[in-house]
Amino acid sequence: MKKIPLDAREMAHPIPLQLALNHLQAMSKEEYLYMIHRKKPIPLIEVAKEKEFAHFTHQDNKENWHILICKNSQADLEELLDV
Repeated sequence: MKKIPLDAREMAHPIPLQLALNHLQAMSKEEYLYMIHRKKPIPLIEVAKEKEFAHFTHQDNKENWHILICKNSQADLEELLDV
Protein backbone atom coordinates (compact mmCIF):
# COMPACT_ATOMS: atom_id res chain seq x y z
CA MET A 1 0.00 0.00 0.00
CA LYS A 2 1.13 3.52 -0.74
CA LYS A 3 1.38 5.93 2.19
CA ILE A 4 -0.04 9.46 1.90
CA PRO A 5 1.68 11.38 4.73
CA LEU A 6 0.09 14.38 6.43
CA ASP A 7 1.88 16.00 9.37
CA ALA A 8 -0.73 18.28 10.92
CA ARG A 9 1.00 18.99 14.24
CA GLU A 10 1.74 22.63 13.38
CA MET A 11 -1.41 23.35 11.35
CA ALA A 12 -4.27 25.50 12.60
CA HIS A 13 -7.89 24.36 12.67
CA PRO A 14 -9.65 23.56 10.26
CA ILE A 15 -6.79 23.01 7.78
CA PRO A 16 -5.87 19.45 8.91
CA LEU A 17 -9.44 18.21 8.53
CA GLN A 18 -9.84 19.87 5.13
CA LEU A 19 -6.58 18.39 3.82
CA ALA A 20 -7.39 14.94 5.21
CA LEU A 21 -10.86 14.94 3.64
CA ASN A 22 -9.38 15.99 0.28
CA HIS A 23 -6.91 13.09 0.47
CA LEU A 24 -9.63 10.62 1.42
CA GLN A 25 -11.78 11.69 -1.49
CA ALA A 26 -8.96 11.38 -4.03
CA MET A 27 -7.14 8.26 -2.84
CA SER A 28 -7.53 4.74 -4.18
CA LYS A 29 -8.02 1.49 -2.23
CA GLU A 30 -4.28 0.85 -2.62
CA GLU A 31 -3.39 3.99 -0.65
CA TYR A 32 -3.76 5.03 2.96
CA LEU A 33 -3.65 8.35 4.77
CA TYR A 34 -1.08 8.56 7.58
CA MET A 35 -1.77 11.68 9.61
CA ILE A 36 0.22 12.81 12.63
CA HIS A 37 -1.61 15.33 14.81
CA ARG A 38 -1.18 16.89 18.24
CA LYS A 39 -4.74 15.88 19.17
CA LYS A 40 -7.18 13.13 18.27
CA PRO A 41 -9.19 14.35 15.24
CA ILE A 42 -12.59 13.01 16.23
CA PRO A 43 -14.52 14.57 13.28
CA LEU A 44 -12.15 12.86 10.82
CA ILE A 45 -12.52 9.52 12.58
CA GLU A 46 -16.31 9.89 12.50
CA VAL A 47 -16.20 10.47 8.73
CA ALA A 48 -14.05 7.35 8.31
CA LYS A 49 -16.57 5.33 10.35
CA GLU A 50 -19.55 6.68 8.39
CA LYS A 51 -17.91 5.77 5.08
CA GLU A 52 -16.88 2.34 6.46
CA PHE A 53 -13.17 2.99 5.85
CA ALA A 54 -10.55 1.08 7.79
CA HIS A 55 -9.07 3.34 10.46
CA PHE A 56 -6.59 3.03 13.28
CA THR A 57 -5.45 5.56 15.88
CA HIS A 58 -2.51 5.45 18.26
CA GLN A 59 -1.11 7.98 20.73
CA ASP A 60 2.68 7.76 21.04
CA ASN A 61 4.80 8.50 24.12
CA LYS A 62 5.26 12.13 22.97
CA GLU A 63 1.45 12.51 22.99
CA ASN A 64 1.22 12.78 19.19
CA TRP A 65 -1.67 11.01 17.52
CA HIS A 66 -1.06 8.72 14.54
CA ILE A 67 -4.19 8.31 12.44
CA LEU A 68 -4.27 5.81 9.57
CA ILE A 69 -7.26 5.64 7.22
CA CYS A 70 -7.83 3.54 4.11
CA LYS A 71 -10.80 2.99 1.77
CA ASN A 72 -10.11 -0.76 1.85
CA SER A 73 -12.14 -1.83 4.87
CA GLN A 74 -10.17 -5.10 5.10
CA ALA A 75 -6.77 -3.40 5.47
CA ASP A 76 -4.77 -4.08 8.64
CA LEU A 77 -3.55 -0.56 9.33
CA GLU A 78 -2.02 -1.38 12.70
CA GLU A 79 0.83 -3.18 10.91
CA LEU A 80 1.59 0.07 9.02
CA LEU A 81 2.01 2.12 12.19
CA ASP A 82 5.37 3.92 12.14
CA VAL A 83 6.37 4.88 15.70
